[in-house]
Amino acid sequence: MSQKETPTEMFKRALAQSTRALAGADELEISFGAEGPKLGAEKITLPHPPRVLNAQDAERLRGHADALALRYAYHDDAAHAKLRPDGADACALFDAAEEMRIQALGANALKGVSNNLAAALSENYERKGFRKDIDRASAPMADALAMIVRERLTGLKPPVAAASVVKAWRDEIEAKAGASLDRLTGAADDQEQFARIARDLIRDLDLGDQIPAEPEDSDSQEPPQDQAPPEGNDDDGAQDESDDQQSMQMDSADQDFDRDDDSMIDSDIDMDAEDAAPPDEEGQKPTRPPPREEPDDPNAHYKVFTRAHDEVVQAEELCDSEELARLRSYLDQQLKPLQSVVGRLANRLQRRLLAKQNRAWTFDLEEGILDTARLTRVIIDPMSALSFKEEDEADFKDTVVTLLLDNSGSMRGRPIMIAALSADILARTLERCGVKVEILGFTTRAWKGGMAKEEWLKAGRPPQPGRMNDLRHIVYKSADAPWRRARRNLGLMMREGLLKENIDGEALLWAHDRLLARTEQRRILMVISDGAPVDDSTLSANPGNYLERHLRAVIHWVETRSPIELIAIGIGHDVTRYYRRAVTIVDAEQLGGAMVDKLAELFDEQDAQPPSGASGMRSLRARAA
Repeated sequence: MSQKETPTEMFKRALAQSTRALAGADELEISFGAEGPKLGAEKITLPHPPRVLNAQDAERLRGHADALALRYAYHDDAAHAKLRPDGADACALFDAAEEMRIQALGANALKGVSNNLAAALSENYERKGFRKDIDRASAPMADALAMIVRERLTGLKPPVAAASVVKAWRDEIEAKAGASLDRLTGAADDQEQFARIARDLIRDLDLGDQIPAEPEDSDSQEPPQDQAPPEGNDDDGAQDESDDQQSMQMDSADQDFDRDDDSMIDSDIDMDAEDAAPPDEEGQKPTRPPPREEPDDPNAHYKVFTRAHDEVVQAEELCDSEELARLRSYLDQQLKPLQSVVGRLANRLQRRLLAKQNRAWTFDLEEGILDTARLTRVIIDPMSALSFKEEDEADFKDTVVTLLLDNSGSMRGRPIMIAALSADILARTLERCGVKVEILGFTTRAWKGGMAKEEWLKAGRPPQPGRMNDLRHIVYKSADAPWRRARRNLGLMMREGLLKENIDGEALLWAHDRLLARTEQRRILMVISDGAPVDDSTLSANPGNYLERHLRAVIHWVETRSPIELIAIGIGHDVTRYYRRAVTIVDAEQLGGAMVDKLAELFDEQDAQPPSGASGMRSLRARAA
């Protein structure tokens, strides 16, 4: 490096190297010019950095470079052009969704890239100059859709500069295309699959007339005419013909099912789940259940063999007082290294919450509290009138948070320890902030079926019995109980033999119904789990994805139709494939920050409105019988 190299030149060199690394192309040419940012065949052109480069300008430039590098690495122009719509409006939506897919791949992988991209997006929207009171006529739908897709794929809120345009369109986009948006989250790694879902999304937004039929790839479907068919006997040919007929029948059935507009679970989720189901005794996949009659009911495809042996129990009823004290003492020992962390997190979240309750004053009133700071005016001018002030208190919604903890056998060891510590830290922190906390746990009373399975065996093993184990739902702390009285109960999770199997869907509805009965203005449900539901007795007598499908249906219903705000924390396992708002942690050192960040995101959202369909809410849990 030359000793005369200026800071700007050093920045350019470092930016070029990082851009090549992110693009995965060592020979990629990086230049700087007035026409940037622009991506060519083997060249990226970036804007010239300013002569005096501050941190904000540097982050924005890195953001433009990262966006182009990710496009170079993860975008196929030919595949994009093949499925791109014809109309200008549809094309704008299609391009916007693809751009957010590309950026999400980098943002989800690298925090620094995420920050850079956010800075570049903010600059783009600032240049567009959207007003705070912008209406739909002036707000491009493509810009709003881009931020909503980005939010779905990364969990990041739109930049402040884009908030007005997103607000103008969010309700309509979510109402019409919410299901397609949900499907996008699982397809970001596959450009073609993502593009097909984006086309469905555009149809949902009433622009289907701008989407031509997909071109058929005849080369991939038919062998060349001069190529001889593969050698084989007549039996093989007959088998192939039979397989083709069976495939056509299954495709027809899938199309009929997908046409059911009342289905709440996305068709691609259903199809993937069916494909994952194990074959039955005859080697055939289980048949798809008929569409439910009630589109708002996540239990329409789910049933329970018997509820006679289910229980909801207080934690102290499962363990004597002496053992509970010993188990709590053990938990306290594990919590000691995190004491300083607990204090910092409590102060951090408390500041965030109390900031919402800041008071303001209105001055120069004719009545109220005497404004002593303005008495000098009376001394200077005795004829001047006295000035009064009045205190205005900001509206802060009273809030309750429910922690629903997975108490399954797969959580045994360090995961359940992390979950217990999570509940301990969060309950104490929120109580200091005046937020009520309820702590619940869920498991089963027995391994591989309890009395419910015995009754099923006595009944002659009827097919498709539904859920077939005895639930155990545990109340560790009710929302109205002070922490000092319930803290000992969390030690129960350390007890050997408590953790068995997990049926997440019903537990989620149980916790949801308890929250629904609360009178607080804001109700938040936080699930702490390690992955998918598992119950051997249920899965052995039903399709292999039976419990998972029910969980997805329940989550979808809560996220789209309920006033309850749902978030999830995965302990060592990625739960983002189930929950829209989710984060994964692998160690106790991460849990406090993860929980505080997620809760802070919710508390920072102003005037959260319940989704459509939330009025007239009734308990759904009993309808699963």
